[in-house]
Amino acid sequence: MTPHIEAGKGDYAETVLLPGDPQRAEWMAQTFLEAPRCVNRRRGALGFTGLYRSRPISIQSTGIGVSSFLIYAHELLDYYGARTLIRTGTCGGLSPELGLRSLVISQSARPENTESGQVFGLYGADTGPDPALLARALAKAAELGVQHHAGLTACTDIFYHPEARGRYGEAKALGALAVDMETSALYRICAHFGARALSLLTVVDNLITGEQADYSERQALFTDMSRLALEIAVEAR
Repeated sequence: MTPHIEAGKGDYAETVLLPGDPQRAEWMAQTFLEAPRCVNRRRGALGFTGLYRSRPISIQSTGIGVSSFLIYAHELLDYYGARTLIRTGTCGGLSPELGLRSLVISQSARPENTESGQVFGLYGADTGPDPALLARALAKAAELGVQHHAGLTACTDIFYHPEARGRYGEAKALGALAVDMETSALYRICAHFGARALSLLTVVDNLITGEQADYSERQALFTDMSRLALEIAVEAR
């Protein structure tokens, strides 16, 4: 076990899906995995391992923001031998075209700006997803008929900000489709450990139109993202 995860060696599969919310992790495991077992309850950060199409897959919640995310990602990669991490997270849309339930495949990620709260230079420079995982995601989304957008994700560790929506001018000028809190850190830490990474995000609010999903309905929004992530995961080698 590690300081933050009570699972033993071998309790996690080499491929781990990473939702932020522990309730989403539990919902994904119970909905999609065969014979899921809970391998971590420490601090309420639920983790599960089960089978999807006969292949071992794990799901581990990571909490909110870079500080929490990097603790779980680091321990999974450094101690538990994870080799593929796929974020199944939420994001805010930065384009009116991204309505609620839209799926974003993060082709690249960068900190929102120098005041974003992201730790610049930690685990190396900004990078992107594993090319093979990205290609598989785009192909699988088309095959499954999952509507999606692919492009740049801006990342910040500041959720509440005095400038509210006005803060995203720089990110939108660079062509960012959405903003989340963890994708840039995912890509950097996986590059550092020589592991593969991909970030899939579901739009739960739109920062241009003001639309927002109620928390009570959010789990129902994640079916397409979860199914796509698992189909990618089961083919990862």
